[in-house]
Amino acid sequence: MSHKIYLLPFLMFVGIFFSGIRVNAAEWVVLKYGLLFEHISVPELSTFAETGELSASLRAYLRMVNKQPNELREVLTKEIEVDPIILAKVLNSLPGEILLAQVSEVIRTPTHRASRESLRGALVTSALPDGNIRLIEVLENYPTPAVYVEGDRLVEIYNSLNLVLGLLPTITL
Repeated sequence: MSHKIYLLPFLMFVGIFFSGIRVNAAEWVVLKYGLLFEHISVPELSTFAETGELSASLRAYLRMVNKQPNELREVLTKEIEVDPIILAKVLNSLPGEILLAQVSEVIRTPTHRASRESLRGALVTSALPDGNIRLIEVLENYPTPAVYVEGDRLVEIYNSLNLVLGLLPTITL
């Protein structure tokens, strides 16, 4: 009987966690290329990532910064396969802190405070449902109202994440 008492809160937590309800998730992405930046709603960016449909403001912004929409869409939707449990362990280690420090220079909080912690949570939350991480999911799961993204360095950061996280299955903890 005592096991059932502890099982109910655990099942409620798991149900809420995996239900798709995002609490304190990012509402805005501030996308910066060079000196120019644009506020884009997360749903607007998600629609673009899923369908390729550009909003007028995103189309104008990409034209202004001379970026092809396909390039942005590709980096937003590329998957990195990763075991969420191993990912969480690695991100809480010294090498994980170094990786988070590098990535949080490109994907960060507006104030630069708690960027690593926010990124760690967004990465793990993104990996949990299906064992894959896509950048659009990280932005959707970022736990602050706004997330700043250095667009010029997105491909570089994706490649770094892919390289490091691709090695995780070979790491024994």
